[in-house]
Amino acid sequence: MDRIRIVGGNRLNGTIPISGAKNAALPLMIASLLTRDTLTLDNVPRLADVALLKRILGNHGVDCMVQGKRAGQNGLSGETLELRAGDIVDTVAPYDLVSKMRASFWVIGPLVARMGEARVSLPGGCAIGTRPVDLFIDALRTLGAEIDIDAGYVIARAKNGLRGARIAFPKVTVGATHVAMMAAALAKGETVIENAAREPEVVDLAACLVKMGARIAGAGTSTIHIDGVETLSGARHPVMPDRIETGTYAFAAAMTGGDVLLEGASASILERPLEVLRQIGAEVTETNHGIRVYRNGGGLAPVEVTTEPFPGFPTDLQAQLMALVTRAGGTSKIRETIFENRFMHVQELARLGAEIHLDGQMATVKGVERLKGAPVMATDLRASVSLVIAGLGAEGETIVNRVYHLDRGFERIEDKLGACGATIERLSG
Repeated sequence: MDRIRIVGGNRLNGTIPISGAKNAALPLMIASLLTRDTLTLDNVPRLADVALLKRILGNHGVDCMVQGKRAGQNGLSGETLELRAGDIVDTVAPYDLVSKMRASFWVIGPLVARMGEARVSLPGGCAIGTRPVDLFIDALRTLGAEIDIDAGYVIARAKNGLRGARIAFPKVTVGATHVAMMAAALAKGETVIENAAREPEVVDLAACLVKMGARIAGAGTSTIHIDGVETLSGARHPVMPDRIETGTYAFAAAMTGGDVLLEGASASILERPLEVLRQIGAEVTETNHGIRVYRNGGGLAPVEVTTEPFPGFPTDLQAQLMALVTRAGGTSKIRETIFENRFMHVQELARLGAEIHLDGQMATVKGVERLKGAPVMATDLRASVSLVIAGLGAEGETIVNRVYHLDRGFERIEDKLGACGATIERLSG
């Protein structure tokens, strides 16, 4: 099993190209099920989750072709996928595939909207909480689908098609907003989604669906209006830059000091994390090429942060922030309000010398003068990259085990950091 070896203490200087967003690429790929025509996606990140979703879509009959390199591209450029679901040959998404990635459950919306039926495995447990699918099921029921649950599978039927309706989510949910929007695109009549997620990835999916012929207004606000159409066509769409990868490398630059350009990054979708980064003591400026993060000599200040749905501070950057403030000159407080059990990185950060006290969903982090490298174990995607950030700022050698978590969401992280001066390498076996 691969590991990442880091020797801390080096400043980061240089350019890090930001990949396409995994959290946008996955629903965009799933949207290919809505049309017989070809959906072409540019800037798709080369990640384990993307490769798995290719397999899942292939099981339904989607042909997936990866275009070859073009002039000017390098090994860190995203790939171009051509997805064509001319004939959906299977409306079953089996447990052995869905259990490996929760987002694969989202195929239920396009399948029942286009084919009138879907049989999709429940995704099972999750390392960062229960993350139930009841809001997905309720949304499809509201659109007229008959839902049964049998032997661990959700069976959805709409023999006469879905019907537009008012969907009022009791809480903000990104995944269910994706699914409801895709399903409603082919429903008869108007659908209104209230308390919809406002995340940029929802806006990106809506923009792609509109290119395919969907009638959607209000994406990016809490109320989305959709007028269903009979069919959708193909389109070409670039995947938005990854705001979580951007924030991660911004925090890494702040941890080590130095001067890093996050090439292709967008500050407009990361305003709250960048505000927090400035409070901590980094200089952050937007350029024509991306975001520059600079820190030279100044110490790190403590902060108080609560995770919230967009445009608040994202839960997917909570672990990375915690790693950074372990070196702050004072006490920071981080409240997690999105997922339960999302503090599993705390014990591993403590192995490096961090002083963190947990009280329910509140973490109190007392900054220490130094961290010291040690072997640590990744427990999930965001926790694993927080350990990389801590390792970059620690004295000596840190070995991060279970890096398959990293490969799910960060494209060639050791190459990107290594190109900016970090001592980091992947160890096989």
